[in-house]
Formats: sequence, C-alpha cells, structure tokens
Amino acid sequence: MKRGLIIVLALCVVAVGGYLTASKWAIRHETLHLYDAARHRPVDVDVAIRRDIEMRADAGMKTLPVAVINHGNTVRFTEYSFLANLFAARGYLAISIQHDLSTDAPLVTKVGERYVGREPVYERGVANILFALDEIHKVQPQADIRHLVMIGHSNGGDISMYFAEKHPALVKKVVTLDNLRVPLAEGAFKILSFRSTDPHFKPDPGVVPSDEECRKAGIKVVTTRYQHTDMSDRGPESLKVSIENELSKFLTDDSALAPVNTDKIEIPKPPGPVARVAPRASN
Repeated sequence: MKRGLIIVLALCVVAVGGYLTASKWAIRHETLHLYDAARHRPVDVDVAIRRDIEMRADAGMKTLPVAVINHGNTVRFTEYSFLANLFAARGYLAISIQHDLSTDAPLVTKVGERYVGREPVYERGVANILFALDEIHKVQPQADIRHLVMIGHSNGGDISMYFAEKHPALVKKVVTLDNLRVPLAEGAFKILSFRSTDPHFKPDPGVVPSDEECRKAGIKVVTTRYQHTDMSDRGPESLKVSIENELSKFLTDDSALAPVNTDKIEIPKPPGPVARVAPRASN
C-alpha cells in the first residue's frame, strides 16, 4: 500500500514538472524597443502571450485581456517574469514597461510634498503606459486596452494606483506589491495588495486603509513574511508561489480565462501568417 502511494506521488511530481515546462514553452516573450517621438523618449516593453491565444487573436477569434506590469525602483522591467508568465498562462496579453532610464534623475524623497515629491515620476509612468498601450493596439487590435489589470511593485505599485485614479474608466483591477506612497483608494476597480514585513520600508500614513475600511471598500490586503525587495524574480520561490496563488484567486471571476492546458493547444497545419507586435522606427 505504502509503495503504491509513493509511486502515485512520484508520478504526480513528474506530471506537474512536465506541465510547468510545457507551459513555459507555450508562452512567447518579445522585447519591443519603442520610441515616443512626442517626448523624445525610448520606451522598452516586454510582451508575454500564450502562443495558441495569440493565433486565435490574430485570426480575429479572440479578444485579449491586458495586464500592465510596472517595475520597482532599480529593478528592471524584465525581472517580473513570474507575474508575466502567470498572466499569459491565463490568456492575458502581459506587457511589462521600463519606466526609468539611466538619464533620468534619481528618485528622491521630499517630506511634506504630495507623494513625497514623486508625482512627476508617476505622471511619467502614466504617459509611458498610455503610449505603450496605443502602440501595441495598433499592431494587435484585439488587445482590450479599456479593461486593464494594473500590477506593480513598490514605485511601480504607486504608478499602478496613480494610473487607476487618473483613468478609472480604463481599469478593472489593481494589484500592488508593497507600494508605499499612493493610497489604496476605493473605486470601481478591485484592489489586491501584498504587504511586506520589512522594518526599512514602511508605507506612508493612509496608504493602507484600516481593516474595516478595506472590508467596506472591497480591498484585499495580504500581509507576507517577506522583505520589500523580495517581490520580484530576485525573491524566493516560496514568495512567488504564495503571490501566484493569491493572484490566481483574485482573477477567478474572469470566468472566460483559465490557466493554459498544454494538452489542448492547437497549432494550425500548416501555420498561417501570424502578425507580430513590432516596434515603430525611431525618429
């Protein structure tokens, strides 16, 4: 009996490993080097999408829900692949935007000013997002850029909340990973916020509402035992798994979406022409 149980468990582990490997290969990543001529600013974007979903969208058979991932200060836009892959596996077009350039002034804190003086950084982030969405929609018109899921870590979480406040009609849900400056505000969109247990990174007063306020507003706050800087690909696997589990539950009401089933991916034979997201020429 015990031997049979061990064999079954071993087969389950092999099956799960095979599923994760197949899921990874079923997702296409591409980095786009866009250029906003109006602001004379390059905007790099990583796109992640399931290959089978992309083919259906290219054929006009599928509308693509869109998730926008915003990085934290000093973290690259490509360092949230665990989030990009999760959204892509569920049928989203996941786009991760590089907001900071080496030529930008360093992030500063000015006590007493609105968002400690960082509002211009958030405004720049909003401009980057709107520009990237517009460019991607030009080459992938099936992308639904009017019902967004905004997700961001630290400064990127503040950008996500700031965008939702400025453009609430475009946002369906907001997910923040330990944002510190922009309050989790009640709105038509749903909010999920992961919080660190980090003595060096504390949210400003009023950023995280009280338990009662969260309950009334429908805001879900998840307190983790991890550090602020862990909430990217750099962090431990245990944190990524816990975030993925909570995030999957948060997205379950999107009933049309589901994790990728690699046993049912259909690839045309022979494959027809597939439109690809492509960058515009720089000026």
